[in-house]
Amino acid sequence: MNKKEEILSLLESNAKLSAAELAVMVGRPAAEVEKTIADLEANKTILGYNAVVNWEKTSSAPVTALIEVRVTPQRGQGFDHIAQRIFRHDQVKSCYLMSGGFDLMVIIEDKSLKDVAMFVSDKIAPLDSVLSTQTHFILKKYKMNGTEFHSKDEDNREAVVL
Repeated sequence: MNKKEEILSLLESNAKLSAAELAVMVGRPAAEVEKTIADLEANKTILGYNAVVNWEKTSSAPVTALIEVRVTPQRGQGFDHIAQRIFRHDQVKSCYLMSGGFDLMVIIEDKSLKDVAMFVSDKIAPLDSVLSTQTHFILKKYKMNGTEFHSKDEDNREAVVL
């Protein structure tokens, strides 16, 4: 792994690392690391920085759903055109072209199960190229983007002395 990729990997696991901290970790001067990061941002290798939030610890936890979408690719546009029509909606958090039994995996977040269902029935299913959808609801998140959501349970049983 070259120095750029090493910096990218470190930032992907913890975007709060400073250039000085990264410099120590990759064995390069801080000024060089700062320039590398600026170049990676300028050429759109680094697209943004995100916090991983455990919404279950708040009063406004959204409903997350994975939607498998089977589509007919459009002549001259392939899957890109239909993917763009889907991912432009604010509810869509991720959209991937997949291999296997379906073509697109769409991850959405909304306020309620009903809102997710309405989004699928009103925004995705009616599109001309969409053949079918299958929706899966996330019941509990254990790990996302390398971050564990739930720490190991402690053994809270009382000791029994015989």
